[in-house]
Amino acid sequence: MVIQRWQSVLLLLAVIAMAVFCCTPLAVYSPETAEAASSIYAKDAPVLLTVALLVAVLMFISIFMYKNLKRQMTVTILSMVLIATTIVTGFFVIYNAFPGADFVVFGGLLLLIISLVLALGAYRMMRSDLRKLRSYDRLR
Repeated sequence: MVIQRWQSVLLLLAVIAMAVFCCTPLAVYSPETAEAASSIYAKDAPVLLTVALLVAVLMFISIFMYKNLKRQMTVTILSMVLIATTIVTGFFVIYNAFPGADFVVFGGLLLLIISLVLALGAYRMMRSDLRKLRSYDRLR
């Protein structure tokens, strides 16, 4: 199987980034009572993990919606909104549930931003394809 559309490649990379997000630490928390610091993962916040997995599944399904470009664009926009929601939720969960936690710079939240940028790039390419198809329809 050969992937011939760049937006499919970008969506696949975004799915991979979301899957890796579920396995990487978001922050490091060291309470006063414990001597060792512990990492905070997405599994520690079930809502965050659920939304991240939902986004990954939506973007993976969106890869195979190439025959209906408008629906693919709609699903991609929904995925981008959910990624932004996941970013905001991640900050609030870590800030409220684990006061004093230090965010991991190259951790999960950076992967969310990368996934958002990749999905945005895929959406722009889909929009470009739609404009190209409309111009061909005008020429017929």
